[in-house]
Amino acid sequence: MRQKLSAALSVATKIREQFFPTASAFLLAGSVVRDEATAYSDLDLVVVFENVENARRQSFVFDGWPVEAFIHDAQTLEYFFREVDRLSGVPSLPNMVSEGIELPAETETGSLIKSLARRVLEEGPIPWGQKERENSRYAISNMVDDIREPRNSDELRIVVSGLYAALANHFLRSQSQWSAKGKSIPRRLMGVDPEFHQSVTDAFEAAFIKEDTDPVIRLCERVLERDGGFLFEGYTREAPKEWRMPEP
Repeated sequence: MRQKLSAALSVATKIREQFFPTASAFLLAGSVVRDEATAYSDLDLVVVFENVENARRQSFVFDGWPVEAFIHDAQTLEYFFREVDRLSGVPSLPNMVSEGIELPAETETGSLIKSLARRVLEEGPIPWGQKERENSRYAISNMVDDIREPRNSDELRIVVSGLYAALANHFLRSQSQWSAKGKSIPRRLMGVDPEFHQSVTDAFEAAFIKEDTDPVIRLCERVLERDGGFLFEGYTREAPKEWRMPEP
């Protein structure tokens, strides 16, 4: 793994020199920095300039490496930290900045954005209110009903996959914890509550491998209990009044 990081650092340095020589801060982040890279991992780069017209995400291939560059200035970076990631509950960009390795050396801008990222991570996501809790309870309740007596294995697998992410998100967000998405969910659950992570693993393995959904249903009951349990009757949501086409 150390060889992988060394190669990534070398390639990232070349990218900086060739494509982003005027950047105020340049960080290599992601799985290679965490020693979790595979043969197919990409390079995650955070590139910060003094000023950009608008933030952007740029994907390209360099020396055989797939690269994802997240290009910002200090103002757009803070906006994404506070108005995008804190709202979603998934701290993708703050994590990258916090854990990133600055190349070719530390800079004042790099120190400032790392300090900001750590501050945002400590603040946590925007807390859920009753509306968010009810929306999550309702969604999970619907999925649980779909797996109580699934019509076929294909439908079961699709619903269980979605339920895994929804249940993990509810468990974390309902406790005002940062959440995660995709392949990062198991790592986040392990970091917050190893015992619960194991319960999730066992329950969903039973559903996927044996098509036994009872452990998943019991786990959903347990997670939702603190917020009032499953929700269907009485759930109401109104669309905004402006959601209508103008009259001809």
